[in-house]
Amino acid sequence: MSKSICLYFQVHQPFRLRTYRFFDIGKSHHYYDEYFNRLILRRVAEKSYLPMNEILLNIIKKNPKDFKVSFSFTGLVLEQMERYTPEVLESFRKLIATGNVEVLAETYAHSLSALRNNGEFENQVKAHTQKIEQLFGVKPTSLRNTELIYSDEIGERVAAMGYNVMLTEGAKHVLGWKSPNFMYTNAINPKLKVLLRHFRLSDDITFRFSQQSWSEWPITAEKMVGWLNQVPEKEEIINIFMDYETFGEHQPAASGIFDFMKALPDAVLKNTPYRFRTPAEIAKIHQPVSAIHVPYPISWADEERDLSAWIGNNLQDDAFEKLTSLTEKIIETDDADLKRDWYYLQSSDHFYYMCTKWLSDGDVHKYFNHYPSPYEAYINYMNVLSDFTIRLEEQAPGAAEIMDDLLKNTGKLGKELGKIASKKMQEAEKSVKEKYQQTKAKSKPVFEDIKHLSDTKIKKLIKELDAEQLAVALKDAGEEIREKVIPNLTQKAKKQMDDLQQKMTDIKHKDVQAMRKKVEEKLKKIF
Repeated sequence: MSKSICLYFQVHQPFRLRTYRFFDIGKSHHYYDEYFNRLILRRVAEKSYLPMNEILLNIIKKNPKDFKVSFSFTGLVLEQMERYTPEVLESFRKLIATGNVEVLAETYAHSLSALRNNGEFENQVKAHTQKIEQLFGVKPTSLRNTELIYSDEIGERVAAMGYNVMLTEGAKHVLGWKSPNFMYTNAINPKLKVLLRHFRLSDDITFRFSQQSWSEWPITAEKMVGWLNQVPEKEEIINIFMDYETFGEHQPAASGIFDFMKALPDAVLKNTPYRFRTPAEIAKIHQPVSAIHVPYPISWADEERDLSAWIGNNLQDDAFEKLTSLTEKIIETDDADLKRDWYYLQSSDHFYYMCTKWLSDGDVHKYFNHYPSPYEAYINYMNVLSDFTIRLEEQAPGAAEIMDDLLKNTGKLGKELGKIASKKMQEAEKSVKEKYQQTKAKSKPVFEDIKHLSDTKIKKLIKELDAEQLAVALKDAGEEIREKVIPNLTQKAKKQMDDLQQKMTDIKHKDVQAMRKKVEEKLKKIF
């Protein structure tokens, strides 16, 4: 039996919020930056979606039997395509019409709804499936949850909805000694097959393709073939899951990413036992080797492969709890505008913008974040959510009459309300600042974090230390840290540090620890 490669691409764009101030609450219900959203989608369409769709279409025409791919589209990006770039939607229709593309189900709003068992997750998947059938004429049988978030309990719910296959991350802390290159089953309901992302190969393309400081740069089709042929013979499946914007947007055309993709299929098909298949095909061809136990949710984000990109700091937790507390009330309303905004405000991107990570993952977060800081992302989102909550409360029985009475007395109450509003705003800002500072305090760096820093940040740190400080701090340091720091030193600095360390035969452990504390202070100051 030939081996399988599963190429899966995620297509998503959120409805980004405009700057929405405290004094807009109750006055304006226009939350979204239409110009910015249109600008970004058109840019990504031109640089990524359209050229990459053409490349895939040509590859399929050349290899109709052995080259297949899979996609998932959030409901939010599909709405934007309908509104701003209908030509892109038509391009995807042509691609899907070949029969060589599987479209996966997911949450309509690219939301974190699977983390709450209140029916919202199931409702969104149903709404998403209807949208896919409406636009593309296909009904998904495989599912990919937002950001590949998965746990045993989430998988059980997906199986209960009738899906056969689910995609998630091949997280090291879950797999242990096991390989991601097999098919597994859900630990509670074995009817659900689980495919695990090969994070190294996926991230090599997604994040390191144009990174010239990386030891394996450049990636070529021939090099990828070599890596595939090094995979143990018994391992059957390679799952390469990526954001579709990797091609042309995150990795620009000048990097050679499109040429790489054009050459890859032929190189793989001619020189390896692998064939390109969809999740549904893999589930039919291959047999699962065992159940995969995931008691706590995992994702494909950041080093931790957990939920900390969206949930975990005070800002994120407060926003998420206030949003999800509205679930029952939104079920009771028939207002189409409220239901639309309910979906748009659930996008996980809003919580991602509030993330306070500062290490190598922080660079990635900054790339995708249009806010100056997590604090400002939180304030803006909570202002919007406050207005949305007022609108939702007005739908309650008797609310209209109450609002009429309130408006009649506005003249008398205006000054008093102004004082209360000002006081509440000051209290809210003070509370948020305190929460933000608490979160920053929790993020205090430690010496071991050096191994996660980018080369740029390592060089910045080196400039802050003299040769003797660096030599003391690195004495008896682990190989990972030394291998991260030393290649970023000049030849002169390397020799100077070697000379100093050879003279430090009698240095005490407490002196090394004290110096590392100083390095940690530098890290905190710089980053």
